[in-house]
Amino acid sequence: FFSGIIEDMTSSEGAWRKWYDDNAPEAVPIPSGYEQRLGDRTDIGPFLKLLLVRCLRVDRSILMCKEFVRNTKEMGPSFVEPVTDTIEMVYDDMVPEVPVIFLLSRGSDPTDGIIELCRKKKLPSPAVISLGEGQEPVALKAINSGVVNGTWVLLQNCELGLGLMNEMESIINKLRGSIDPNFRLFITALPHPDFPLGLLQMCSKVTNDPPAGLRAGLLRSYTPGVMVDQDRLERVDTAQWRQLLFALCFLHSVVQERRKFGPLGWCIPYEYNNGDLQSCMLFLEKHLYNGEIDWSTFRYMVSDVQYGGKITDSLDVRLFQTYTKEWLTDLTCEEGYAFNPVASILKISNDFRYTVPSFTEHGDYRKYIEQFPENDSPEVFGLHPNADLTYCVKEATSLFRTLGETQPKGGGGDGDVSREDVVYEKASDLLTRLPEDYIEDEYKAKIRKLGGMTVPMNIFLFQEIQRFQNVLAKVRFTLSQLQLAIKGEVVMTAELQETLDSMFDARVPYFWENTLTGDEFSWRLPTLGLWFTSLLSRDAQYRSWLRQGKPNSFWLTGFFNPNGCLTAMKQEVTRKHRSQKWALNDVVYHTEVTNFERPEQIKAPPEEGMYIHGLSLEGGAWSIKEGNLVESAPKEMFSSLPILFVTANERRAESKALGRQLVYECPVYKYLSRTDRYFIFVAHLTVKQDQSPNHWTMR
Repeated sequence: FFSGIIEDMTSSEGAWRKWYDDNAPEAVPIPSGYEQRLGDRTDIGPFLKLLLVRCLRVDRSILMCKEFVRNTKEMGPSFVEPVTDTIEMVYDDMVPEVPVIFLLSRGSDPTDGIIELCRKKKLPSPAVISLGEGQEPVALKAINSGVVNGTWVLLQNCELGLGLMNEMESIINKLRGSIDPNFRLFITALPHPDFPLGLLQMCSKVTNDPPAGLRAGLLRSYTPGVMVDQDRLERVDTAQWRQLLFALCFLHSVVQERRKFGPLGWCIPYEYNNGDLQSCMLFLEKHLYNGEIDWSTFRYMVSDVQYGGKITDSLDVRLFQTYTKEWLTDLTCEEGYAFNPVASILKISNDFRYTVPSFTEHGDYRKYIEQFPENDSPEVFGLHPNADLTYCVKEATSLFRTLGETQPKGGGGDGDVSREDVVYEKASDLLTRLPEDYIEDEYKAKIRKLGGMTVPMNIFLFQEIQRFQNVLAKVRFTLSQLQLAIKGEVVMTAELQETLDSMFDARVPYFWENTLTGDEFSWRLPTLGLWFTSLLSRDAQYRSWLRQGKPNSFWLTGFFNPNGCLTAMKQEVTRKHRSQKWALNDVVYHTEVTNFERPEQIKAPPEEGMYIHGLSLEGGAWSIKEGNLVESAPKEMFSSLPILFVTANERRAESKALGRQLVYECPVYKYLSRTDRYFIFVAHLTVKQDQSPNHWTMR
């Protein structure tokens, strides 16, 4: 069917480019007559269209999969529409003999709902037992008591009590016939590969995923019995109370939904849940009873105490504080206030305005929320529209990786070439391209010519080469042993088998990236090709440094320990200013973005500090012409940062210099994973005079 697609694209390049660049290509007719041809194939046409979109626009694959399932008569819309079951709905379907298992996901916990329902039914409080070491006898006692007295039992964290779970099916079967009609057994557990299948099959199963999308999240918050009902709206008889209730629910949905954007959303995906929102509402209610609202106190309680109590990353704390500074102010309660960006880059669906209503009736809020767009613009979260592309590609890649892992891994392939033959050839190719080993005596002698081990940067270079040699030795030994194992001359161990499977799938073998304990052994990259290219580039940087001295510009993220490189530089600068009595503890980094775009343009290193190349910006771009941060180009997830100059400066002098500029404190990381482990330093990037740094914090 697609045999002539390359020729069709070549002859109608303009039409195909327009289709490719469209924000929703799946909704636009496919050029070169493919739309009609696919429509004529009613049996397989939708699947062929799915394949085409998957190949050309990976970011739209998930949406196309949903559309395919929705329009397939054997499945239909019910397979893709979200379902929000309340605890009351679950209870109505329960019988005493059949427990309910809540399969937990991030940010969901039914405990409060179960206790609240028990209170509404005017029953004794349920026995809540969190399983763990020594808790199984307590749980059995509670079950036996509940069976006799007709009370409820809630067993939490049951993946930690698999011994009891294995016996639970027989325990329930033995008790049949003697169970009080009011008895109910609730079980909560995270998914676990060893959870007994028999128990899963006999129980009712409920997954309580956080709702997807702002509309679903707010509708859940405004579902009676969940968060906000008519009773809560009437607890404080002011419009401000109702407006701030809505603002809190909106903020709650935004911070939950932002997790889907991965590291661009939150450095660490925290488990925000209804308990956090409930606590904020209770504080606001009591605060308003005492008189006029104190905005700084209110923001502090929300961002630093209620939600902030579980935030561990300082940059995530900064982000949450920024949300409250922007959205929880006296302006929030003014008529016509909206959460929309001041100037949106792309049009928001139906030009919808996310205003803050002050209805008196609960039903009016639900009607208003139901008008929300089905697909949320990332700009509502403060992100660039490209964030949606990042999210969609991540989700689609995860789906395809899972599908790939389920494929059989037997021998054989095209043209009678087995997996082993393919990997053997690949191993031979890598061995021929692998750089020669570093001989310690030789590189020590070269370092002595560069000034010896009294120079901080030379100590850093020595440590880097030592670690790099360990990687070289590991790769060389593994590839040689793998070839011998394929020929049958040595035993194919589990490690060699994992290496074979990874190389066949173009993935990096686990033990090339990690130690036995899971720590970083080399560097982390998604494919074997990228990883090996990085190995060659790192080798070139080390050998050039040994032969010719310090490079004019450093590839900072090409080091094992980039923080160590900057610290060594800071030590050298501090020593140069010994006469001015600089102390290492009082020195901070000073950064400037230069006008150099490529390292080749730099003819000599700076007198102090260093030039750094190879950094990229996500969520923004740098304009050399304007000399400040600007918005990213459409569909450009990463943009190169020009050469960055980094040096050391006295803390007081640096603070005074920054006080005269409008700058965004931009964190620099070694990898896309934004945790403290991979954090390097903070670069100060200039922003436009009419823009707040908060804009880039939310980006």
